[in-house]
Amino acid sequence: MESSSSNQNTALTGNVLFYKNPQPLSAEQHGGLGIKTVEQPFSFLREAHAIPVTVSEFGLLGASYPVIFVGEDRSPVAVMGIRQSENLFINDQGMVDPDFYTPAFARRYPFVFANDGAGERLLLCVDRDADIVTNQPEVPFFENGEPTDYTNNAIEFCKEFERQRRLTIDFVGTLQKLDLFTQKTVTFQGRDQSGNEVGELQKIADYWAVDEEKFNALNDEQFLELRKSGAISGIYAHLVSLLNWNRVIQRAVRVQQETAASS
Repeated sequence: MESSSSNQNTALTGNVLFYKNPQPLSAEQHGGLGIKTVEQPFSFLREAHAIPVTVSEFGLLGASYPVIFVGEDRSPVAVMGIRQSENLFINDQGMVDPDFYTPAFARRYPFVFANDGAGERLLLCVDRDADIVTNQPEVPFFENGEPTDYTNNAIEFCKEFERQRRLTIDFVGTLQKLDLFTQKTVTFQGRDQSGNEVGELQKIADYWAVDEEKFNALNDEQFLELRKSGAISGIYAHLVSLLNWNRVIQRAVRVQQETAASS
């Protein structure tokens, strides 16, 4: 994995949530740049209702949000809102509510690894358009042409994130091989103060989850395979996390009520 690129015109492949202008980080191109303190450091999360996560985070996430699987790749995400472009866990200070876990995907910003044009290596990139990146830095990316401690720490964090991302792909592959996924739907039924149902039943989301019946029906050999791979704890954490759907829905209802009351 590379922290810089000798060819500054290297084309990068793929798009990553949040990142507007990722550039391969180098002393030549970014020697005068660094980071500054901003008033709302996680404001870029405001319009993200689902954040990609890694299996190593499932235990922490399970106390905060539903962890579901989406798309053909069954990619795991943490649900932080029930409507597109609405994150219910970002407070007025532009921070994730301190009572809840902040996914590593967000904490690594503005850094990210990206493939070079040939797809042969990963380059450490920085989002040049991030609010936190400036040419009048409080903490520079480089000093005397060498990465600062801040930059080296960012490199190590991104390396570990990439390692966990690949382990997550293996985890999902194991679940697919054992045919443990099932499609689920989460709905919401409004109720009045007396507990009576009001309004129409609303569908919140369709998603993929581990099927508990299939999981419990695994034979000893299959269960042992999951245990050896370390997947068991991730499965249990995922299943427990689904109890958080009610928390997210109620949070959305409260926000809607507060908005209506103030209008």
